[in-house]
Parts: sequence; C-alpha cells; structure tokens
Amino acid sequence: MNRTITRKLIIRTLAIICLLIAVYFIIPVSVPIILAGVTAFLLEPIVMFFKRKWKMSRKIAVAFIYIVSVIFISIICYFTITQLMSQIISISKQAPYYISKLSEMWGHMQENISKYTEDFPTEVSASLQKTTTDFIEKVEDSFLNFFNYTKVTTFFSQIPSLFISLLVYMIALFLFMLDLPKLKQSTYKYLMPTTEEKLKIITNRLKDAFFGFMKAQILVSFIIAGVTLVGLLLIQPKYVIVMTIIIWIIDIIPFLGSIIILAPWGTYHLLMGNTAIGIKLFVLAAILLIIRRTVEPKVMGAHIGLPPLPTLIAMFIGLQLFGVIGLFVGPFVIIFLFTLKETGVIKLNIKI
Repeated sequence: MNRTITRKLIIRTLAIICLLIAVYFIIPVSVPIILAGVTAFLLEPIVMFFKRKWKMSRKIAVAFIYIVSVIFISIICYFTITQLMSQIISISKQAPYYISKLSEMWGHMQENISKYTEDFPTEVSASLQKTTTDFIEKVEDSFLNFFNYTKVTTFFSQIPSLFISLLVYMIALFLFMLDLPKLKQSTYKYLMPTTEEKLKIITNRLKDAFFGFMKAQILVSFIIAGVTLVGLLLIQPKYVIVMTIIIWIIDIIPFLGSIIILAPWGTYHLLMGNTAIGIKLFVLAAILLIIRRTVEPKVMGAHIGLPPLPTLIAMFIGLQLFGVIGLFVGPFVIIFLFTLKETGVIKLNIKI
C-alpha cells in the first residue's frame, strides 16, 4: 500500500515538474495565442449581448464584433504609428541642430561655471568642470546612439516577426471567439458541480475587475493626455503631438512617469536661458504627477470594487515585488484572494 502511494506521489511530482518545464518554454513563444484567448474571453459578454439583443447566431455575432474590433485597432495603430514615425523622422533630420544646441549649451555652462567658481579652490573648480563635461558627453552619446544606424535597422528587421505574431493573434482570436463555449464545456466536464460553481464565480469576479481596471486606466490616461496636450500647447507647441503621445505612454511608469521626459526637457530650457519655459515644464510635470497619484487609486478602486486604501497598498507592494507589472497585478491578487474567501476556498476564522 505504501509503495503504491509513494509511486503515485512520484508520478504526480514528475508530471507537475514536466508541466512546469513545458510551461516555462512554451509560454514565451505562445504569447500571441494566450493574448488571443484572453481577449476572446473578455469579448464574450459583448458577443452574448448581441446574440440576445438582435437574435443573432453566434457566428454572425462573432464576425460582427471581430470586424469592428479589427477596424478600431487598425485605425488607432495607423494614426499612432504614422504620427510617431513622421515626427521621429522630422526630429532625426534635425539631429545636427540639436547637437549644435548641446554644444552651445555646453559653452554657456562653462562660462557660468567659470564665473560662479572663480573664488573656489582650483581643485573644486576643476572637479565641477569635469563633472559637467562628463554629463554633456553622456547626453550627446545617448542622443547619437538613439538614432544610430544599427538600432534603426534592428527595429525594422523585427517588423516581419511582429507582423507574423499579429497575424497569428488575429486568426487565433477569431477561432477562440467561435469555440469559446465548447472550450468552457470541455473544461467544466472535468470538474465537480461545486468546483464548477466556484470557478464561475471567480472568473466572473476577475472579469468584472478587469473591465473595471480598463475603464479606470482609460479614464485616467485620457485625463493625463488632455492635460498634457493643453499644457504643451500653451508652453511649447512645436512637436506637441509626438510629445503628448510619448508622455502619455511613459506616464504609466510608477513613481516617475512624465517626469522622465519633462524634467530633462525643463532642465535643458533652464540651462539655455529659457527660464519661463523650463519652469512651466516643471509645473506641468508636477500637475501630471499629482493627477496620477491621487486620481488613479480612487478611480481604480471604484471601478474594480476595492476601497482606495487597499488599492494603493496592493499597487505599491506589487510594484516593489514585481516591478511595473506588479502595479497592475497587485489589485487583482487582492480581488482573487477575497473571491477565494467568499467562495469558501480559503477559510480564515482566526481570532487573537
């Protein structure tokens, strides 16, 4: 008897290890298919709504939602990519101008350092000049490396692979949308009725939380984009579209966000003598930071069903443990644990 139990335990352990190894190697190359399955799962309520509302067959409802989604994504990608590429090409053409501006800024900084440190000891003055020189050289090297030939060719060489991944994603999305009910039934038939009911509650709760999370992110991102657009139109209208898009995307980085772009930009204008523009850019960065850190936890908590304080704590702990991804995963982990407790999977009756 003991030998049989030991043998079963060894077989199960080996099976779990093989499964984990397979997952480790398969998941990285299966990202388009996984994303397609997740997208189909999230679009399922919309498909069911169209079926009930207009008495459509599943195939027609899926085809309609699929076509609308493809058109919407294509329009967004087209306008975003064309605007970004045109602005990047325009900026790259003017790279020599910016390099000359950096050299001019370096000249002004040398004059100012010499002026302000003329009464300092020789060693201190030399150290300050060396530090400034190293900083300017690093900025120039970073700027030139950003537009170098190797990086540009590498980027364009990856386009065919990205296109193939996108094609696989779109095909898999359509097939998942068609067969999702069958996939659900094939999964549920291996579960006991009580387990099936608990799984449905958990998936519905996480699905509601995901839609709430997306609504919150879209709402906050539009607020950030609108404030950035208006602010840059008033401060620096040149390249306002591309800078708004870049700041909008970068702002998602926790605890830094738009400061990564606006702080160096404002510092550059301050060093070049454009004090008013530099101060305005720093003020805009502060406003965006305040909006992100105050509005996001409240809006997200309201949409995913968590109070603002637990949402903020979950986002912060997730950030510390898993980086940027943890910022989004943290609240879902809390919701998942709460749902497990509500369904009785986790039972905590501890009193001190």
